[in-house]
Amino acid sequence: MTPLPPYFFGYGSLVNTATHDYVDAQPAQLMGWQRRWCHTALRDVAFLTVEPAPQVQIDGLIAAVPDADWDALDKREFAYDRLAADHQIRHTLPGRPEISLYAVPTEAQNQGSQSHPILLSYLDVVVQGHLRVFGEQGVVDFFASTKGWQALILNDRLDPRYPRHQQLSPTERQLVDHHLNQLNAEILT
Repeated sequence: MTPLPPYFFGYGSLVNTATHDYVDAQPAQLMGWQRRWCHTALRDVAFLTVEPAPQVQIDGLIAAVPDADWDALDKREFAYDRLAADHQIRHTLPGRPEISLYAVPTEAQNQGSQSHPILLSYLDVVVQGHLRVFGEQGVVDFFASTKGWQALILNDRLDPRYPRHQQLSPTERQLVDHHLNQLNAEILT
């Protein structure tokens, strides 16, 4: 039997398979962690990370990293540390493959702010991915299980700053906007 390649667990933009070409992508759950918006000195904008949170489970996507070639993914996720997460992820793969996730070290995290906003083009990609994989309830769960929404959101849809931005349908845009309205998010246009 051929051993399984290593996998990554994505919980943000990596859930949207239009942003990468990693194979064998499938839904999975991460136990004992929650999402949070943060920024670091390495990036000008806020982005998602995960932090330990007992009793919390979040949905995401696992995908294979062929030949254990982590270089391209490590470069994409340059502001994060890659952590072993084999025993914290529920999946349907046979056996116990190596699974890693990316998280910003706690000591490097800062709160999102007006100077370090959440890019709407990035959020759109994340929500589109969750909608396609988990449906509308998955989007509800994403917003409910993510902390740090007090950060300013920069509406860059007309001139996207996120390098892997995707075109959203009118329905997808309305879904994102609805949830931001529910949060009373501050959006800078």
